This record gives sequence, structure tokens and C-alpha cells, in this order.
Amino acid sequence: MTKLSVNINKIATLRNSRGGNVPDLLKAALDIERFGADGITVHPRPDERHIRYADVRQLRPLLKTEFNIEGNPREKKFVDLVLEVQPTQVTLVPDSPGQITSNNGWDTIEHKEFLKEMISVFKEKKIRTCI
Repeated sequence: MTKLSVNINKIATLRNSRGGNVPDLLKAALDIERFGADGITVHPRPDERHIRYADVRQLRPLLKTEFNIEGNPREKKFVDLVLEVQPTQVTLVPDSPGQITSNNGWDTIEHKEFLKEMISVFKEKKIRTCI
């Protein structure tokens, strides 16, 4: 069965560009769940240009559906956030720090040992991992 997880980064980008809290990211996430989505996806980046680390922490206790956090596990701050929040799933992406959007996947042969290590870190906390 196919499930829909809605990425709310663009809502956060709009909020951040306006300053303040319009649109309200937390309300939007709850509305998306209420409208029938099976999950919420976020991709916090080190510069916090859309989803902020504080948003992730605020979302976690509110969500009733699957919570997926995407990001680069080479960033210690990201790994620490995932281990703290313990989402349903973490999706590992090889973004470079200034990359505008994710547009490629891992070279799993070149990064095999690193990915195995990171997957085991998340698996130990029972966090499903996707690459």
C-alpha cells in the first residue's frame, strides 16, 4: 500500500521569509494529518533556512502519524537531533552544506562503511532508516 508523507519544508520557508509565524507550521502539520496524510516529512539543514531544529522538537509530540526526518548524517547536529527526537524514520541524504535542494542519492559502494555505521546507530534506537 502506498502512503503519503507530506514534506512541510516549503511552508517553513514561506513562514521564515515573512518573519513571525504565518503560516503557522505546527497548525499546518496537524491540518495535513487531519486531511488524511500518513506522515509528515521535514529536512532541517544546518543554516535552518526552512525547517528549524526547534520546529522538529515542537512537532514530535504533536504528530500522530509517521514522522520522517531527512538530512545529512555527516552533520553531528543532525544526528544528535534525530537521536533526541526519535522519529519513525530517518532518511539519509548526501547534501552538501550549501546545496539548495536534494538532487542525488548516495554512492552506496563508496560510502558503504559509513552508511552501515550510521544505520546501526539509528537501528539501535529503533529508528527505521532509509537511504
